[in-house]
Amino acid sequence: MRARMLLLALGLCVMQPSLAADPLIMTAPPRESEEAGQKQYEVTASYISDVLGRPVHYQHPGAWLRYQHDMRNDVYDIVFDGPHFASWRVAHLDHEMLIRLPGSLQFHLLTGAGNDQVNEPDDMIGRKFCGISPPNLSTLSILGRFRNPVRQPVVRGVKGGMGAVYKAFQQEQCEAFVVRTAYYRNAMSEEDRKGLKIIYTSPAMPNQSISVSSRLTPQERGKLRQALLSEAGTQALQPTLNRFASKAKRFIATDNAEFKDYNTLLEGVIFGW
Repeated sequence: MRARMLLLALGLCVMQPSLAADPLIMTAPPRESEEAGQKQYEVTASYISDVLGRPVHYQHPGAWLRYQHDMRNDVYDIVFDGPHFASWRVAHLDHEMLIRLPGSLQFHLLTGAGNDQVNEPDDMIGRKFCGISPPNLSTLSILGRFRNPVRQPVVRGVKGGMGAVYKAFQQEQCEAFVVRTAYYRNAMSEEDRKGLKIIYTSPAMPNQSISVSSRLTPQERGKLRQALLSEAGTQALQPTLNRFASKAKRFIATDNAEFKDYNTLLEGVIFGW
């Protein structure tokens, strides 16, 4: 609650009567700098504030460990992130799912086409694969296939996105690598794909979403869902659409049932969620 108390100390709650409620904190994972995060999400936070008639402030988490810490301590009220985090908040913090990006998230574990020693997932036990470091969903989706921690592949964490992951594999830093199926289809050339084989494809999961905390009333939750699905809401979400789903025209409605059990990708894993 550190951030919430700071906002109150700064006097942000001293507003006209219609905005007298406690400020709400909106956030997203620290996938960009604080400045870039402000540009990405401030317009949405401002729109939500207008819709609810109470202050909504975007807060950049700063780092992944802070993001995880504050999430576990129920600091955040409005969150845009992946299905594993959203599912965890539904299961443990009484969050409600409102809307999500259309489509699904699914990942391929790949190795070289000529690698005769690796043909199926279990062949990767004890071997190293490249992926964006946990808690990134791509890497967790692969580790989720190997629930026994002593019979898992070894993660070679890579920074810089899926292009960097593929480059690390090409540099022989690992025996396999994980990328989103959409990246495999759309960003890799036909020549690239011919030189690879798919070892494993994760189950499809719902795309990134927005969930809200129990500090929003049921009436506010319903009102906000409808507002974010409206034309004005779509405009306010446009920076997020442009970055994460450039071909999508708008978010779609969702509910808690669609995100059931994806929290298991986070809980009990080796990095200690």
